[in-house]
Amino acid sequence: MYANGTMIEPPLLKWLPFLKWAKHYDRATFVADGIAALVITIMLIPQSLAYALLAGLPPQLGLYASLLPLVAYALLGSSGPLSVGPFAITSIMTAAALGATFPGPFTSQHIAGAAMLAFMSGSFLLAFGIFRLGFLTNFISFPVVTGFISASAIVIASSQLGNLLGVDTNTSSFFDVITSIIEHIHQTHIETLLLGLCSIAFLYSVPKVIRAITLKLTSSTLVADSLSRTAPVLAMLVAILAVVVLDLEARNVVLLGDIPRGLPQLSLPDWQQLTWDFNTWKSLVSSALLISIIGFVSSLSAAQAFAAKQRQRINPNQEALSLGVANISSGLSGAFPVAASLSRSAVNFNAGAKTPATSAFTAIGMAISCLFLTPYLYYLPVVTLAAMILLAVLTLFDFNAMLRTWEFNRQDFSALLITMVLTLVNGVEWGLVSGVLLSIVLHLYRSSHPHVAVLGRVPSTEHFRNIDRHDVITDPQIVSFRVDSSLYFANARFLEDRVNELVASHPKAKHLILMCSAINDIDASALESLYDINQYLKDADMQLHLSEVKGPILDRIKRSDFLDQMTGNLYLSHYLAWKDLTS
Repeated sequence: MYANGTMIEPPLLKWLPFLKWAKHYDRATFVADGIAALVITIMLIPQSLAYALLAGLPPQLGLYASLLPLVAYALLGSSGPLSVGPFAITSIMTAAALGATFPGPFTSQHIAGAAMLAFMSGSFLLAFGIFRLGFLTNFISFPVVTGFISASAIVIASSQLGNLLGVDTNTSSFFDVITSIIEHIHQTHIETLLLGLCSIAFLYSVPKVIRAITLKLTSSTLVADSLSRTAPVLAMLVAILAVVVLDLEARNVVLLGDIPRGLPQLSLPDWQQLTWDFNTWKSLVSSALLISIIGFVSSLSAAQAFAAKQRQRINPNQEALSLGVANISSGLSGAFPVAASLSRSAVNFNAGAKTPATSAFTAIGMAISCLFLTPYLYYLPVVTLAAMILLAVLTLFDFNAMLRTWEFNRQDFSALLITMVLTLVNGVEWGLVSGVLLSIVLHLYRSSHPHVAVLGRVPSTEHFRNIDRHDVITDPQIVSFRVDSSLYFANARFLEDRVNELVASHPKAKHLILMCSAINDIDASALESLYDINQYLKDADMQLHLSEVKGPILDRIKRSDFLDQMTGNLYLSHYLAWKDLTS
């Protein structure tokens, strides 16, 4: 279908993207997707268990969160490499939300609350997609996201120190965890600590060794990278073997224990398990909203990054829909909120994933794991999963981005730093909210003090430049200046003050020309300021002139009687205004 020479996508293909790529699905694509799915399944099995632990939930919920959500994304998503499932940031946010909503020992309310969070997060994401509200995520600036994710990495790492040392911290706040660790350091379980350190060393070194050996034998980067990703599974096998051979269960090393075998039963979240009061639902709703926003921002960023490499286009609203259905299906599975993992997506991309069918194949692999693998995970030490989490979050702490922000803009760095500090002090939710509010305040401050340049003519040209930066020609009877910003209520007063300052510093001036080439929008407050400026200049025996006004701005101004009251003229170019007033 075409309209005005542009192809219009049928609604069914728009809402169900799999119908588009399924028509051209061939054997080569199937093989590529199947190999990538095998790699991701091997990677996702330990990650799903670890991130369930991170969320403070039973390990089987991590497996359940890696089933239907992946199928949902395969049907509705548009990015082949994107790997949806348990994600470190949303897991720690889930733990923080459940801890704040249901303080105290773990109960069935935590499981019901996690499923409700997934269901609510999915509903918010569906709303983002259906009502095209994805633009709301634009209010989260890069410095805020960097500060939030980096602080979350610290919070995640600190939350695993208790498991690494074999002590019970019973806290979720970063500083409380550190204080608790210091107080209980003398209770460190030596066997657990040694096993944890060995796991960290194994997970750090073995992938490098496997990659180096494979490269020497095959010279294939793809094969080397794929085989190196099996290190977490090897770490699980070695840890289980160590537990059995050394009888570490008798030495009080905490094990994963019994994991229910089979697939999840689909049902709505168990509302009856939750306390029916306003504070509980307020906490769950606000947490779900924040989880959906962060999950969407991180997932969309990853999807767009890989789409650029493949010269494809990602529809943000469709991604919101697919993630929404994925989270709702996670809630129906009794699991917790999911999002796209950048690290898994990068592996998926490098492994050769071509279409979202990779997610469906990965779900099949995870289903087989649920049916046949869980009995063998009984002897898996919890500290090995903690070691996986610790190494995984190292990539989330982006020191280079912090350094670049510091060198580029100190105000942005202050937003980054404050977001980090508040996330560490008050938790991930308040840290994110504070960072967003700070970004908005900084934006309003900057836009309320726009750059203003007094202009002069470049000799022998029709161009005008800043008198502070260039050797230009000026005229004592003319004040030319340019505002490099749209005009609205926040900077309207600033514009008036700047004009007053210019008039006071140019006593011989008879004309003031406002170059409007950088003004892309104007509101009623700014228009009133123009009225006041025009009257002020009239009282000072000066004329106000406008040059290079953009069409949409001029159309809006013409709806008022400002041009009739303006003491000067309207010019197509600044040079014509200069030439007319100096002749």
